[in-house]
Amino acid sequence: MSLQTHRLSNGFRIVTEHMPGLASASVGIWVGAGARHELPKQNGIAHFLEHMAFKGTKRRSALQIAEAIEDVGGYINAYTSREVTAYYARVLENDVPLALDVLADILLNPVFEDSEIEVERGVILQEIGQALDTPDDVIFDWLQEQAYPEQPMGHTILGPTERVSSFDRQDLSSFISQHYGPEQMILSAAGAVDHDALVKLAETLFGHLTPTPAFDLAPAKFIGGEMRQSKGLEQAHFALGFESPGYRADDIYVAQIYASALGGGMSSRLFQEVREKRGLCYTIFAQAGAHADTGMMTVYAGTSGEQLGELADITIDEMKRAADDMSPAEVARARAQMKAGLLMGLESSSNRAERLARLVQVWDRVPPLEETVSMIDAVTTGDVKAFAETMATTSTAALALYGPIDEAPMLEKMQERRVA
Repeated sequence: MSLQTHRLSNGFRIVTEHMPGLASASVGIWVGAGARHELPKQNGIAHFLEHMAFKGTKRRSALQIAEAIEDVGGYINAYTSREVTAYYARVLENDVPLALDVLADILLNPVFEDSEIEVERGVILQEIGQALDTPDDVIFDWLQEQAYPEQPMGHTILGPTERVSSFDRQDLSSFISQHYGPEQMILSAAGAVDHDALVKLAETLFGHLTPTPAFDLAPAKFIGGEMRQSKGLEQAHFALGFESPGYRADDIYVAQIYASALGGGMSSRLFQEVREKRGLCYTIFAQAGAHADTGMMTVYAGTSGEQLGELADITIDEMKRAADDMSPAEVARARAQMKAGLLMGLESSSNRAERLARLVQVWDRVPPLEETVSMIDAVTTGDVKAFAETMATTSTAALALYGPIDEAPMLEKMQERRVA
């Protein structure tokens, strides 16, 4: 059996999938602690902690952490999202125990030296500055803030500079104590992996951990609103968002197929109408992002300030038209793209390990691939048209605009056009 799962007595979960023919493996620890698990005064600390994990442990210096993996030709990294922080490595088969030992070390034995905290604080502040100087990055943070105002779900992942500037060792340690318990962790590995060997090693490295009290995660509530910032850029950046299903919702695949047909590729409606026929932009797309209990359908584009109004009008018109004349051929194409993306992604051990961890986090199991494909195939044209109608008529939306936007339409005017 290639896919196997196990749970230690303290709640620590393990999921592995052996991939025949591979000489390497991807292994990582996914921790259910991200930006939405932070208190307002903690905003940015999950990401800060991700950085500090590589800055030294009781057993290894920052350089020794890097050398341990790179001396065997491997790769190690981490990322933070709104619901998870992941620490992962890719190594050759014989080095999987080493990779897991390093990952356990940086998670369980960080020292948080004051000098290293200050160094990494500077790095993160530079990262925040870089994001603020990248319009097609910062606009999505603004959209998130407008969609979920004054809620953890609306917080930026990097955090504001004033918060990042004040975090200290105690802040980092407190966040670990609250959110890095064994039941929040998932060890996921794919490729040239031995499940039984990993379970035995995980028992040694993580089996002693004591479960922590469950964190009372505040439900996300999509509110909507508008953020506009005028700046002398070459392009006006436009991001429009609507509430859509979370991972556990019955219509999650309907939403993703709708997003693909609307703006998921070169054959999509928005790409063809806005870029190919009218030449109004270089980049335009739609996507259905999902979280545990909510999601957001997002349309993004960049264009000139003079053409922004026209682009916004066409976007609204295409959303309305999709509810009326979405064709079976478009839905079939979107289904095929979704299935192909899923199956192609499974050819990568890194993608597969991440998918396994996400599924265990959401469902506490790994649904068979055939089950997922059948749910995608079950989506009908009628389902997509009904969902499109909801997107076209919902009274709540979020809008973020950045650049030469003085002539851009207000969200209220866009909403009026949607319901007209």
